[in-house]
Amino acid sequence: MNMRKLYVTFSLMLFAVATAAAQQRVQARIAGLEEHSEYMTLLQEDAVLQMREDSISAAIIRIRKQLREDPANRQQYAQEILQAENHIFEVRNAKGRVGNRIGAIEQEWVLANLNTTAAQQEAEQRLQGGIPDSLKRRNLIENRPFAQHLTRQDYASLRRAQQYEMRVVELVNGYLANYLSMSEQAAAYAEVPTEAEALALQQGVDSLQRLNTTLSDQLAEAWNYIYDNKCYAYDYLMEALRKEQVLDKQQERHARTMREVRALQGETASDELVDYFLRKQALVDYETAVAGELFLAEAVDSLRGIREQLSTIDYRLPRIKLQERYFIDYDTLSFAPRPQYTTQNPIPECKIYQRGTIYRILLGEFTAKRPVTIFRGTAPIYYQVNDAGKWCYYAGGFATYDEALTAQDRLKKRGFVRPEVVVWIDGEYRNLSTDPMPTATVSGFRLEITGVAALGDEVLTALRTAHPTAEVSRIGASRYVIGTFDSRSKAEDTAAQMQAANAALEIKVVELNQ
Repeated sequence: MNMRKLYVTFSLMLFAVATAAAQQRVQARIAGLEEHSEYMTLLQEDAVLQMREDSISAAIIRIRKQLREDPANRQQYAQEILQAENHIFEVRNAKGRVGNRIGAIEQEWVLANLNTTAAQQEAEQRLQGGIPDSLKRRNLIENRPFAQHLTRQDYASLRRAQQYEMRVVELVNGYLANYLSMSEQAAAYAEVPTEAEALALQQGVDSLQRLNTTLSDQLAEAWNYIYDNKCYAYDYLMEALRKEQVLDKQQERHARTMREVRALQGETASDELVDYFLRKQALVDYETAVAGELFLAEAVDSLRGIREQLSTIDYRLPRIKLQERYFIDYDTLSFAPRPQYTTQNPIPECKIYQRGTIYRILLGEFTAKRPVTIFRGTAPIYYQVNDAGKWCYYAGGFATYDEALTAQDRLKKRGFVRPEVVVWIDGEYRNLSTDPMPTATVSGFRLEITGVAALGDEVLTALRTAHPTAEVSRIGASRYVIGTFDSRSKAEDTAAQMQAANAALEIKVVELNQ
């Protein structure tokens, strides 16, 4: 999915409102409020906030470009992006408060002038007969039947619900912009070479996820208000006009939509986003039916355009979850004719990693610090003073037990009397020579695939042919886990069929132990 295209497409939807330049005089959104000083001031403030948001967004784009061109300063750029995104969140919150006050003023004006507006429309109707073309609006609720049949309070709530549509568009656009940024940072997280860079990106993703949680909550609140008030008004009008068939179809449409919403709960990045798009499409379909019953061709055309645009947007966004990376410095053994450590280059302290697994070779435990000469030019060497006050010296750093065993044999051949294999697993120490790990039994196999951003239809077809019930999980930007398999041969056969469909796949068969 092209997230940039998704974001731009939604921004261009018919009900999106264009930003007014702060230097220009803003125009009242409702005729008659031009002389309302607080209202016009709030519109001006909203325009200024929009310009600030646009400016910060442009700055973030520039910083991201610098980040790509100057990876050596990635951490600095990542921090700048994080600060800018936090500032955007503050601006959007301020816009929300201003927008709520603007909406309240508009609602008050509508309530105060509703009878006058209805009387004017009634006079025009008596003069011309029927609903004149001049009173047929592309915006469905601005048409006369709503003001005529709804109570004053209900019609004011309906108009405010329509105004909230603008706020919902802003919330969705904000969410999609954050999601795009998270996607980019998650992809960078999987590639950066240092722990500091990865930590900065992880903090950025976490911050954006918190921002999107807030936006999702605000979206749910605003959208529920819109949906409830619009459906109530349309139902009331259709009942008044005795359009039972339209009401029956709407009940079926609503039930079908809610089944879809429930089926997708927990499956995407945002339940609230899915709920909005599914119910929004259903609501537009209902509005189109209502407009058709009222012979409002202009409104029907407008609603069909919105429905077409909604259907092009992929709102079922996958969750973004970073696969934790372990930045462990592994190193093989080397031997030199003279000691590699001196007074100026002393043996370093052994680093304990709180996450991940590393094997080392314990060369010995001593009651006092030992001279470097006893280690026969071995490198790397590390020391650690344990809880008993003894000086422990370790050699190497290995990713696997087999590598550690090979290093142990080499040290024995160099004359070390009793080198012992030890391991740290998530910071927990274990001497495997005196306290071996319990023997694990193989409970199954799985496939791990790297090297591609997407598996593709041909690969998935090959997988379903070889193993129809295999589950596929995506981890990070370009890693997939498929399983489980009862036997290694079945896993290897499935891997071969998938590689035949795409030779670029890097597939590894992994044992599952219990």
